[in-house]
Amino acid sequence: MKKSRSSHPAPSVCTLPQLRDTQDAFDSVAADYDGPRGNNPLIQDMREEMWRWLDITFAAGSRLIDVGCGTGLDAIRMARLGHCITAIDWSPRMVQRTSDRAAHEQLTARVQALAVGAHELGQLGGEATYDGAYSNLGPLNCVPGLGDVSQEFARLLKPGGALVFTVIGRICPWEIAYCLRQRKWARLKIRYARDVVPVSMNKHTIWTRYYGPREFYRAFKRHFTLAHFRGLGVFAPPPYLTWVRERHSHWYEWLWRVERRAAGWPVLRAMGDHFLIVMTKR
Repeated sequence: MKKSRSSHPAPSVCTLPQLRDTQDAFDSVAADYDGPRGNNPLIQDMREEMWRWLDITFAAGSRLIDVGCGTGLDAIRMARLGHCITAIDWSPRMVQRTSDRAAHEQLTARVQALAVGAHELGQLGGEATYDGAYSNLGPLNCVPGLGDVSQEFARLLKPGGALVFTVIGRICPWEIAYCLRQRKWARLKIRYARDVVPVSMNKHTIWTRYYGPREFYRAFKRHFTLAHFRGLGVFAPPPYLTWVRERHSHWYEWLWRVERRAAGWPVLRAMGDHFLIVMTKR
C-alpha cells in the first residue's frame, strides 16, 4: 500500500488479517442484513436523514461512488432517482446482494457493483470522472489509511465534486448514559481509543476506529474543503435502543424533529452516534 502524501500523519492502519476479519464479519451477516441487525427502524430513520443530504448535495443524473454499499439499499434508491452508481464493498457477499437487488429492480444499467474495499480505490480507473461519492453508516471507520482514501477521491472526482459521509463518532450522549446506567465501563471507553479496536458482530470481529468530525477531516484537508458537518444521533437514540421508539413513539418523533433543527449547532455538531460530513474537492 502506497504512503499517503498528506501533510498530516495517517491514522493507525489495520493489518491485512484485521481487514480479513472485518470482511468475514460482514460476509457472515450479508444474507439477513436488511433485517433487525442492519436495517431496523432506527437505522432506517438515520438512512433517510442521509438521503436528505444526498438530495441536497448532488444534482440529478450524477455519477457517484457508493463506498461500503452493503446490500445496496442506498445505491438502488439513488439509481431510481436517475444517478449512475458505482457501488463498492470489501465484503463480496454484500456486493452480491447489491448486484442481485439491482437486477431485481431492473437497474443494472445504473448500478455497477464491485468487490473493492475503500482502501482499494486505486482499482477504479479514470481521473475526474465522478461527480461525487458517499458512504453511509460507518464503512470508513473500518478503512486503513484515510490519507490514501482522500488522495484517491481527489483523483476520481471532478473539480467541485462532493463527498458525503456518515461516520461513527466519539461522543454519543445516549451511549454514555446507557453505559453509566448499565455499568458497562469497558464499552464506555471504546469510542475514545486512539487506535483500531475490536468490535464483535455475529461471533466475528470488526476492526473499527472512531473519529471526531475535525479529526476525520484532517485526513482530507489537503484535497477537500469542509462544507458542513453535523451530529447524527445527538437527540435521536442510537440503533440498538429500539425500545425508545417502541415504547415512546411520540417522544421519539419529537426527538427527531429536534435533531434536524439543532444537530448542526456548534458543540452539538461534534456529538452523536454518527456524524454527517460534507466536503468538496478543491
